[in-house]
Amino acid sequence: MTQMAPLLLILVLMGCSTPAPGFLSAPRQDVIVDGMRFAVFAHGTEAQVIRLDRARRADRALIAGRMMRAVEQASGCTPIIGSLAPQGGRGSVVALLDLRCPP
Repeated sequence: MTQMAPLLLILVLMGCSTPAPGFLSAPRQDVIVDGMRFAVFAHGTEAQVIRLDRARRADRALIAGRMMRAVEQASGCTPIIGSLAPQGGRGSVVALLDLRCPP
């Protein structure tokens, strides 16, 4: 069983940045905003963003804005204000947003 522990740990950590089923076909783009790393999956007029770093308590109020900037940087589209929906509560590492993309 101890030989399986490293493999299990790798599989668990890989799942941390796996997109939701609706974004599996979207390419992953890693971006850094103000020193914080994000994985962005944009598909049509929607995006999923995953924070890859731990956040200090003092930085938590800044995360939503950084997520929106990460999505804009990765997708080239404008995130729609008010559409950011954290999955699992305000401090969640995963959020969905709606996008306004140029024609």
